[in-house]
Amino acid sequence: MKETIMSKLEQRLGRLHARQRLGIETDQEARIFGPGLNFFHMENWYSIHSVIRTSLKLTGLYRRAAANAAKIQIRHNDFHMQRLPKSFNGFTLLHISDPHVDMNEGAMRRLAEILPGLDYDICVLTGDYRGGTSGPIDAAISGMDRLRSHLKGPIYAVLGNHDSIRMVPPLEDMGIKMLLNECEAISRDDQTIYLAGIDDAHYYRVDNIEKAAADIPDDSFSILLSHTPEVYRHAAHAGFDLLLSGHTHGGQICLPGSIPITLDAALPRRMGSGSWKYHDMQGYTSVGAGSSLVAVRLNCPPEIALHHLRCA
Repeated sequence: MKETIMSKLEQRLGRLHARQRLGIETDQEARIFGPGLNFFHMENWYSIHSVIRTSLKLTGLYRRAAANAAKIQIRHNDFHMQRLPKSFNGFTLLHISDPHVDMNEGAMRRLAEILPGLDYDICVLTGDYRGGTSGPIDAAISGMDRLRSHLKGPIYAVLGNHDSIRMVPPLEDMGIKMLLNECEAISRDDQTIYLAGIDDAHYYRVDNIEKAAADIPDDSFSILLSHTPEVYRHAAHAGFDLLLSGHTHGGQICLPGSIPITLDAALPRRMGSGSWKYHDMQGYTSVGAGSSLVAVRLNCPPEIALHHLRCA
């Protein structure tokens, strides 16, 4: 089975990328702490799950926080873009990030209710489909298959730091186009925009913006999908007009006023959730549809976003 997966991945991604990503995953599963940005990475410190639950129960907030995790909101955002071709005025992207489908049953039921009624041109997924950072992928794939049944195509996606490269073949079999340091041209009438995506830059560090942008013509309108917004500098200076990401969960457990206690990301706090701008590039960091570590939310409701592109 392992040889079959490796063969498929090498054909799809190339020998180096496939072996590098899968090798890092294997190393991670052999250690208590993963080789990520932070050595003592909270997502690998499994006792923190019970610490969070116990702390919330002691403060009397657990029941409310657990109920909040299923109350997904729909955000509408207008992006006024200088280089957007006129044919794409009003083009709408449905943005879903961090669903963690195998640990957020209430949130997934809520998505099943609201997704069929939404109107959009394409759907983009910015990673973290699995609850854990290692182990089996079967439950996550089953959950993504159910989520996929409520989505209209075309669908484009990138992997997050919770996702295994082994998930790529079954996700693509569902009709989800994975962008792993790759770019896709999207045409309307006689005009074209470009949608690029990179592999996880936060944990695995196998992102390659240069490769993803290689086939984008100069002065073309382009969007980058990245699981983490931490690549904002590289993306802006590579000429992307819009960066869509997730990862931070907006803090997930926040102080009143949606003030995050931690974002687990190396970036300015203003980029930790919602819309922002860096130089000429606009960006949006989704707080996610699901929850990480424990299915709870405080002062930071889960979301999906509809991004409406407008000609400036």
